[in-house]
Amino acid sequence: MFAEERKHMIVDLVNKNIKTTVNNLCEKFSVSPATIRNDLRELEEAGLLKRTHGGAISNIKANYEPNAYQKEVEHVNEKKAIAKHATQYVHEGDTIALDTGTTTFELAKLLVTYENLTVVTNDLQIAAFLERNGKANIIMAGGAVRRNFHCTAGQKAIDTLSDLNVDKTFLAANGISVKRGISTPNIDTAHVKEKLVSLGDEVILLVDSTKFDTSTFVKFANLEDIDLVITDDNVDREYVELLERKDMTVEIAKI
Repeated sequence: MFAEERKHMIVDLVNKNIKTTVNNLCEKFSVSPATIRNDLRELEEAGLLKRTHGGAISNIKANYEPNAYQKEVEHVNEKKAIAKHATQYVHEGDTIALDTGTTTFELAKLLVTYENLTVVTNDLQIAAFLERNGKANIIMAGGAVRRNFHCTAGQKAIDTLSDLNVDKTFLAANGISVKRGISTPNIDTAHVKEKLVSLGDEVILLVDSTKFDTSTFVKFANLEDIDLVITDDNVDREYVELLERKDMTVEIAKI
């Protein structure tokens, strides 16, 4: 592999996964740490990423958010595994809230066999799928639609949710950080997520492993607001231990 091809692939990998380590890159490209560090230095000088101790992170802005169609093709197997693991926390007779997101949509796909379930959501795709395929009672949060994100947001959506209480909220996020909490890039979406957190007797965060040690523009929940985190088995175990030392419960779904 030519050096320029390798560097192009490094940038793609960092932008896709938000961060990576020198060790991971050495394994992937079968080159020495010195070679990778030299690549990262040149890429940083070109403004294509930001070096960190032991690796690199994306320099995509904190308020950047891939749209729903981009997210649908990313980390699909991980999301399916997380959703399958999450089903053990959904029981007949439950009232649950499903946040907007591709992982929560994977969970919705697994709820079609339930006979007695009420689902509160602001996700148009989730509501439409369950209306066509399942037996759940659906409560849709009204409000302005975020184009290309197939969800509602803003004050009208929050008003719809204000008087509701649910057994469990299944939440999505773009970042989970020990230092900066749980975050998402969009302010209006963050306000709806804050409301969904407040509805649930139990709050379960569904996030694939690329979201760990990452923060985006708006924090919408503190670590202590989350009762359980479900992620995939590509997750950095050291970061999981760090979260657990903060009294978070993390469960890892097998891919």
